[in-house]
Parts: sequence; C-alpha cells; structure tokens
Amino acid sequence: MADILNDEQVDAALQRLPEWRREQGMLRRRVDAGSFLEAIGLVNRIAALAERADHHPDIDIRWRRLELGLVTHSAGGITAKDLSLAGEIEQTIA
Repeated sequence: MADILNDEQVDAALQRLPEWRREQGMLRRRVDAGSFLEAIGLVNRIAALAERADHHPDIDIRWRRLELGLVTHSAGGITAKDLSLAGEIEQTIA
C-alpha cells in the first residue's frame, strides 16, 4: 500500500503543479476545454493514462468543463501515485 503524504510534502509538490489544489482531502483540478468534443478527447487521453498507471481519477464532465479528483482511496489520502498521475495529466492537457 502507498504511504499517505504529509501536508508539507503535498504543498511542496503542488508548487510544481500550480493548476492543482488540495480540496476535501484530494487533489483537484478544473479544465475548461474549447468544446464538448475536446473535453471528451481529454477524458479519453486521461483514461488511457489512468489505465496504464492502474490509478483512476474521479472525472466529472459538464459540457466542456472537466473536474478532476485524485486520491488513493486504498491508502486513505494523497500519495505519490496521485502526484505522479497529476503530472502526467498536466503533460496531456498542455
């Protein structure tokens, strides 16, 4: 099982992930796509990353807005797996 990161570790990592925030015990990010189809394309690319990592984010889509959430449920908090996937998602969105 992955170790839960402490507040200082998460805060330091979020310095490298400025679009992400800690909220309700998880990492969260909002993405506004140019269109609904673009948003669906992002979901598909994020899903492929998640499958490879065997670590699946919460994804809420409303028209062209995505709300992403990452937490390691089995560990009960934010772990290095969440930060790693957040970084990969950032590269995909860019």
